Amino acid sequence: MQKKLLTTTLLIGALGMAAVANAQNSGFAYAITDLQATGKDWNALRKLDLRTGEFSDVLFNGTDTRNQAYDATTKKAWTAMGKYAKEIQTPFGTGVAAAAYDNKTNRLYFTPMYIDQLRYIDLNTMKLYYVTDMQFTRTANMSKNEGAIITRMTFTPDGTGYALSNDGNNFIRFTTGKKTEIKQMGALVDDSSNCGISVHTFCICGGGDMFSDDEGKLYVITARNNVFAVDAETKEAKLIAYIRNLPKGFSTDGAAITTDGKVLLSSIHNGTAYFVADPTNWNAKPFESKNGIFPSSDLASANFLKTKPEKKDSLAKPVQIVPDNLSKVNIYPNPVSGGQFTLQFNQLTPGTYHLEMMNLNGQAVLLRDINVQSQGQSETISLKSSLPKSVYLIRITGANSTAVFNQKIVVL
Repeated sequence: MQKKLLTTTLLIGALGMAAVANAQNSGFAYAITDLQATGKDWNALRKLDLRTGEFSDVLFNGTDTRNQAYDATTKKAWTAMGKYAKEIQTPFGTGVAAAAYDNKTNRLYFTPMYIDQLRYIDLNTMKLYYVTDMQFTRTANMSKNEGAIITRMTFTPDGTGYALSNDGNNFIRFTTGKKTEIKQMGALVDDSSNCGISVHTFCICGGGDMFSDDEGKLYVITARNNVFAVDAETKEAKLIAYIRNLPKGFSTDGAAITTDGKVLLSSIHNGTAYFVADPTNWNAKPFESKNGIFPSSDLASANFLKTKPEKKDSLAKPVQIVPDNLSKVNIYPNPVSGGQFTLQFNQLTPGTYHLEMMNLNGQAVLLRDINVQSQGQSETISLKSSLPKSVYLIRITGANSTAVFNQKIVVL
């Protein structure tokens, strides 16, 4: 009985810890940049540390034709044929202005400009997948209709993807399961209170980016820095703000939620600085970056704008266990469901690290060596289906068995 009581107590405590961990926003965003610091093509993928403002080296070169593409359904190698085959085959060949990070699958979804195809990079393997058996925009490849280009893309907390064209006339919903589903939702609808500013006016309300709040409502920030709230079901777009205190001529191209719940804004045209907008008043201020800025056509993160009020629990809260060295390694989701979790290595020296997962009796249930090569590297850990639901300790050690990270997780 005493042992059972101890296990229950640890489980409750760990659940409290997990709630704290889940409440913390992810510390990184993905940025679509040029291969060079001063370039203005949208052909490379980098990772941005939202706390320090530091950019990683190029994670994925979207111009490299040696990147083998695979069919998203069959998982077989795929090669474009016919007219515009080279442009279609090259991952970022026509530039990318719309990308979104799906935390549940650890994939970066995107669509190249002027190419009618949804694609994603599996960030666990860095393999490239194209959805080849259905159209994404129903616009002809290499069309000159700039208003039809998809420039906004995001995910909601339930894992549903959304995309929007420059002119607001093509609102798209898509899924990320074994069989991708794509649905054209039609055009957005202007709210009657928009004072004549239409979400369909491309020269005023095109470009920009899109993100979601924690209740699934969508927000579009346009290149001219207007902010629209969009109801995904009714498709109604309501003008709610204009971002203030941005320098003259600054045009928003990318947007992502930061660790403290603000909105990070990037630009490809005014790329010497990023800005952070406070959603309580939509005032902006410069984003601090230690090593300079890469102009970015799009940003994508796992964070959502917080709108839900915090629940007040009348019961005594369990003791919260703060993970050691949280800044070095992040683990999510916690509690673990679906048989896998992800480790993100933020501030570790490149090298080989040893992962050990132990049960409450101190017995190792999983052992693995992980080769960490870059800051922000993520590794997905799959668990055996027979692993009992319980509390486990994750321990990571480095050279000479030096302790790097310890944290309890709950497997549901």
